[in-house]
Amino acid sequence: MAVFDDIQQYDEEIACTSMDEAYLMHVQDPIIIRGIGNLTVFGLSSRFQSEFPSALVSRVAPEEFEETMARINSVLKKSLPMNAKWLFCGCMCCCCTLGCSLWPVICLSKRTQHSLNKLLDWENNHLYNKIGLHWRLNKQRVDTSSITEYVLLVEFIPKIPIYKPD
Repeated sequence: MAVFDDIQQYDEEIACTSMDEAYLMHVQDPIIIRGIGNLTVFGLSSRFQSEFPSALVSRVAPEEFEETMARINSVLKKSLPMNAKWLFCGCMCCCCTLGCSLWPVICLSKRTQHSLNKLLDWENNHLYNKIGLHWRLNKQRVDTSSITEYVLLVEFIPKIPIYKPD
């Protein structure tokens, strides 16, 4: 006959680690969208690749992805030709102005980055964060050299395990 009055010790540390392993979240690597334009000013390409990545299948509609890429490319199409003109003029006058003629290009480049970040924030708030994705503009080194470029990162937001006890 079993003794029901015996109290067995419950090891809480072992129970916690086994629960954590059961609810361990595996987050996918972010998707990197590189610039493919023919003009690059301070690492920002004039166009981003708009091909639908296979990792986004069943997460986002291809039409929504294409609309987002069209918005991003339209911002770049409006701003980067002007940046290139100012860069050319700034390089021509660089010796006479001791480098001060490059300041307008730097300010225009920062403004383009800021407008892209605002656009990506708007897209994230209205669509992508709701479906577990987060877009951002990221500076990344090119593999073969020390040059840096701006890429679009599509990160996967891990789902919060609601059934995990506190």
